[in-house]
Amino acid sequence: MMKRPTNPRPASRRYEMVEEVLRQNILGGLIPRGLVLLEGPIASLMQTSRAPVQTALQRLEAQGMIRRFSGRGFLVARPGEVLEPIRLDLLKIGLRIPKAIDDALQSRASWERIYETVESDVAACLVFGRYRLIEAELAVHFRVSRTVVRDVLGRLEERGLVEKNQSSHWIAEPLTAQSIREHFALRRILEPQALISAAPLLDRTRLAAVFERFRQAEATFDDDSATDPLARDLEAFETLLIDTCVFATPNERLREQIRRNLLPVLAAERALRQLGLPSDRAAITEHRLIIELLLQDAVPAAAAMLDAHLAAAERRSIAQLKIVAVLSEPQSIARYLTRLD
Repeated sequence: MMKRPTNPRPASRRYEMVEEVLRQNILGGLIPRGLVLLEGPIASLMQTSRAPVQTALQRLEAQGMIRRFSGRGFLVARPGEVLEPIRLDLLKIGLRIPKAIDDALQSRASWERIYETVESDVAACLVFGRYRLIEAELAVHFRVSRTVVRDVLGRLEERGLVEKNQSSHWIAEPLTAQSIREHFALRRILEPQALISAAPLLDRTRLAAVFERFRQAEATFDDDSATDPLARDLEAFETLLIDTCVFATPNERLREQIRRNLLPVLAAERALRQLGLPSDRAAITEHRLIIELLLQDAVPAAAAMLDAHLAAAERRSIAQLKIVAVLSEPQSIARYLTRLD
């Protein structure tokens, strides 16, 4: 039986709702330390797709609340904490799900139930070429109506992930060196300004904790025995930095513009890592320096360091894109996406 507290703090996006529920239950002790969290059971419990659950787990991992281990899924443990894995049925634990979040999860329109999965699938294919999305195939794949599919595609178009060509076909255009430059040009305009506006609102205790994680990961980068997933996962670094210092801006419109521009960039980096391309220690150092400058109240210098980091990240992304050009399409691409070139 699910228990519902009376003072929920609902989140707006589906993965944020899942993240909030898991965080509350971990901090409240209902999810015991050492429990193994799997995407499937969580998605089933919260009646959502796996994509928002995956994102929620990655964000909790970046915050140090859960970690990967030798088995499947995530372990509720801090980085380096040694615990025996516990496998329990989530339904029998009696998770607390705030009523506002539970109602929001159940009342989402049909298109919203599949949107984040489609968004994630489309963004992940962008480094491999040009793809077509066929309405009928999407409808069959997700077992929804063509009307629902059109709603999803329309919102993907609003976010710049797909477009309609002259033949009225839905196309996901590839990330090229030029488009990467354009995305990073926007990042360099928007994100340092967001950091400056967020600086007075930042929690110094959290900043210090993030700095320590970056410092430790930097120090153990070449150590194969390192247990912190951040030491090998630059997307987790980037997500933690952005969540802590950029998305803390009080300007909601600025935050949304940054989020939209980041979608294909972070998805491309995720796809590149899945192909086994190596991480760069320099990127870790850049993240650590940004936090260090904020802790010293050197906000303009931190914004300048963020700008320098983005310039370097642009160069790294373009270099990796050249490597991908000679590789075959991975099997992980969603079946409803048809490559055109």
